[in-house]
Amino acid sequence: MTWTAAVIIVIGVTFKLLMSPPSAVVGWVVSKFALHPQLDSKNITITFNGKHLEEVEKISLINYFNEANFLKKYPIFPGNEKLFLHPETNVIPFIINVKRKKKEVNLFLYCYNDRVDVVKQWKKKVASYSLSSEHLQK
Repeated sequence: MTWTAAVIIVIGVTFKLLMSPPSAVVGWVVSKFALHPQLDSKNITITFNGKHLEEVEKISLINYFNEANFLKKYPIFPGNEKLFLHPETNVIPFIINVKRKKKEVNLFLYCYNDRVDVVKQWKKKVASYSLSSEHLQK
């Protein structure tokens, strides 16, 4: 009788956690699949025009990037990846290289007057989206 009650309680608790997981777990899962990641200054290198940024400039750029508002995602069709990675523009991009464990992600920031275009490259995948940030647009 007590084993039956214990099994029912364990099954009930497990079912409850599966139906409404804690917000920390949900936040962790959502952050793994986020298009616009929140960056940390550790294990990040930022280059602009072939030169590495100093620590103070790097931290401020990362803060502006994290505070930027997501505008929209651009569709990339197979075969068009090079058009996004190397666009024909006069704007020199900021190149952010993020290394987390075995993963390496490159972010290219193209800052225009009205928006900031971001091209995210990891493995053989490419994604592009635009941001709105007063500080990055200058």
